[in-house]
Amino acid sequence: MEHVDVAVVGGGPGGSAAARAAAEAGAEPVVLEKGVPREDRDELGPDSTDAAGLLDYWFEIMDEDPAEWDDDVILRDLNAATFIGPSETVKLKSTGIDADYPSFGATFNRARFDDYLRGEAEEAGADYRVGVSVREVEAGGDEHLLHINRGEDVAADKLILADGPQRQVTMDTLDQFLPGNEASSLLAPPKANHIAYQEYREFPEELVVEDEIKFWWGWMPGETAYPWVFPNDGNVARVGLTMPIGMDIDDFEKEDWRLLREDDGRIPSGNVYIERLIEELYPDYDLEDFPLVEDRGKTGGTETYAISSTRPVESPVRADIAVVGGAMGTTSAFHEGGDHVAVRTGKIAGRLAAEDAMEAYNDAWKDAIGDEILRNVAMADVVEEYGPEEWDNTFRVARALQEGSDDGWELTRRNAMSVGGGLKLYTAYRRAKFRYRKGKYVQLEESEYDY
Repeated sequence: MEHVDVAVVGGGPGGSAAARAAAEAGAEPVVLEKGVPREDRDELGPDSTDAAGLLDYWFEIMDEDPAEWDDDVILRDLNAATFIGPSETVKLKSTGIDADYPSFGATFNRARFDDYLRGEAEEAGADYRVGVSVREVEAGGDEHLLHINRGEDVAADKLILADGPQRQVTMDTLDQFLPGNEASSLLAPPKANHIAYQEYREFPEELVVEDEIKFWWGWMPGETAYPWVFPNDGNVARVGLTMPIGMDIDDFEKEDWRLLREDDGRIPSGNVYIERLIEELYPDYDLEDFPLVEDRGKTGGTETYAISSTRPVESPVRADIAVVGGAMGTTSAFHEGGDHVAVRTGKIAGRLAAEDAMEAYNDAWKDAIGDEILRNVAMADVVEEYGPEEWDNTFRVARALQEGSDDGWELTRRNAMSVGGGLKLYTAYRRAKFRYRKGKYVQLEESEYDY
């Protein structure tokens, strides 16, 4: 049996960042990545997707300088995000949060980002192993035993779980410290995740908007369900959507939702939704005018993947275990982008593992990303029951606030009172933030683990 300082389960952004930080702090970490091939990448690596962009202040949260990244990671700089309801629209050209990045944000190639992070981890001294699947973890007092499918078992002094929103290894490991198997209940993917689907399509040149991402809210049913268009390189854009898993179409009035049809017997599949979105947006074009780019994505120009849509959990740090990124639930249903929080939590966990200071992890990640988690968890609560009318009202209020401010979008009690419906939105958001103040957004506390 092999013995290592730090074992990292999962080689995505959180896992690679953890390994790099641990190696830079003097440990000899090993990353165990089962590896999933993609048609559009040269290297075998994690089951990464390329769905999201990065907002300007997310680089600060990651503690990353994009100027140091490989040239092919960033695809487009963005100058705006447009949010489109059934009849109201608002365009934001500022996130409202101070940041050094010179643009509103950027779209990027997630697989290439993974490859960059892996290279940085290996250069720092980490051992990144692909094709190694962790079947089970026996969490012990002095060391943790990782059982490997078709390979030699590994014993580790410190364990970092970075297996993403599917979190199969994480759930089973945490349940060893929870008599009621609460981790499996709270983090089970069908209950705690959204499903996302996207297609790489080539747009007619006259329809390409190179510096803007677009979201359509209130067009499809489900808690924070929405389609998007993100510009890629050239005329290629990613057209995708996210929605909760396991919805029943009978829970919704079909005529209220622009992408539903009266004869729908169930919630449409992702590809059907995208076809309908394109037909709605571009009635003068045929679907064939937006061909799939079949050498992109995971399979034939398409990707399906899970997104964590739950509140985060604390880690059993007294057992020298830290959970990072999507596995711990650091993204919410309100926004899918989780790479920035995955990288930052990974860096924190890796450094503390190397310094034999894992007990500081839960407090440290809250200090680093707590404001981001609070914003998103609170907003997810506010919009949980929104339908088309509520989304239109929200975008109307946001546009009015933006037009009435020299600094762009800002939601304060003072300016909210100047817009019809603004005070209601402000009050709901403030109440939600108050409920989750002082770290109450955590749904499983460290004190609940039985050591």
